[in-house]
Amino acid sequence: MKKTLTTLVLGAALAAGPALADLVFPDLSYRTGPYAAGGIPFSDGYQDYFALVNARDGGIGGVPAKVIECETGYNTEKGVECYESTKGEGALIYQPLSTGITYQLIPKVTADGIPLHTMGYGRTSAANGKVFSNVFNYPANYWDGASVAINYLLSENGGSLDGKTITLLYHNSAYGKEPIRTLEDLSKKHGFTLTTIAVDHPGQEQKSQWLQIRRERPDYVVMWGWGVMNQVAVQEAANIRFPMENFIGNWWAGAEHDVTPAGMAANGYKSLNMNRIGDLPVFADIKKYVHEAGNAAGDGSNVGSVLYTRGMYAAVLAVEAAKTAQEMHGTPNITAAMMRDGMEALEMTDAKMDALGVAGIGPEFSVSCENHGGSGMAIVQQWDAAAKVWKPLTDYLESDAEVIAPLVLEDSAAFAAENNIAERCN
Repeated sequence: MKKTLTTLVLGAALAAGPALADLVFPDLSYRTGPYAAGGIPFSDGYQDYFALVNARDGGIGGVPAKVIECETGYNTEKGVECYESTKGEGALIYQPLSTGITYQLIPKVTADGIPLHTMGYGRTSAANGKVFSNVFNYPANYWDGASVAINYLLSENGGSLDGKTITLLYHNSAYGKEPIRTLEDLSKKHGFTLTTIAVDHPGQEQKSQWLQIRRERPDYVVMWGWGVMNQVAVQEAANIRFPMENFIGNWWAGAEHDVTPAGMAANGYKSLNMNRIGDLPVFADIKKYVHEAGNAAGDGSNVGSVLYTRGMYAAVLAVEAAKTAQEMHGTPNITAAMMRDGMEALEMTDAKMDALGVAGIGPEFSVSCENHGGSGMAIVQQWDAAAKVWKPLTDYLESDAEVIAPLVLEDSAAFAAENNIAERCN
């Protein structure tokens, strides 16, 4: 089918005569600032996959992909400036990798007709495609992540958290505050006591927070951190001898650089992950077609890491959505509006991921007009400090739709009312 589609779109290109314009994918990156340790590998993976598709496959449906990188420094104002300066280049999709930037871009992309993919971050209720026509957060969102963490703890405690205490240690920002409402509802449902402790940007000073944790002695700590905050938290947890196996970060607090500074003290720390890592066949292709050709986005040291893999995964999803759009609209030279259609019709099956050389990188999921959030699944992984690898503890776990779905509907309905948005998908 892939060969047939490629033949059709190439045939259309030849029939059209003039050379087709590049398919433009802006990369709102941050290689500088306190969050660069996470931004760099993600951007490397994102860009390397587009370079692979160009070199190995001759582009997407015969059309070259063009990545325009714009440095944001994880600064919301700069992120908006990057959007404004690149959208006129034919941008097909934005992936800002920042909840703050996302909140500012939601009304802009909706007005401009450009899709926004906030993969596992951003405004959680954007999972409701009836309200958020141009925003997608598949394969999972923050509320899913909070629920998966609790479901994992339930499984570790015989199905009951009654009487347990859980502390949420969170980045004091829109990002860090996202899971609070969900955890509050889950605490009522499952009978655990929830306490919340904020860590101010960038997170280098946490002694008072961990002294509080030592004093209160919660059964578990769940962390919503990013950047240097994660490294400091893991070290401070070790300093007060908090059991690492009872310390669980979300999927933005579970990369190699979050744990390696603490050495063996980080052993046993756990986190969520929306994508599996491992020796995927696609990495050999990236090395051959991109790195050995001198076209790598970085120095090559991040290949296979958690966030490099996630950035690459984001690019895989973008490319597959673009292919879907080309097929739907019968043209290789798609517009942002067509790209949006392709994202809304995206289907990721095990067979497709296997064919792409990324078998098991994520769960199977499909997108629809109503559901822009994907499957809502994640795994739990644990750091093996001796081997310096993340080891999966679970398969993909489901979130609690009974709790999450009403929250999504409530929040998206409020957004629709505030912005005079009529629901679609009727």
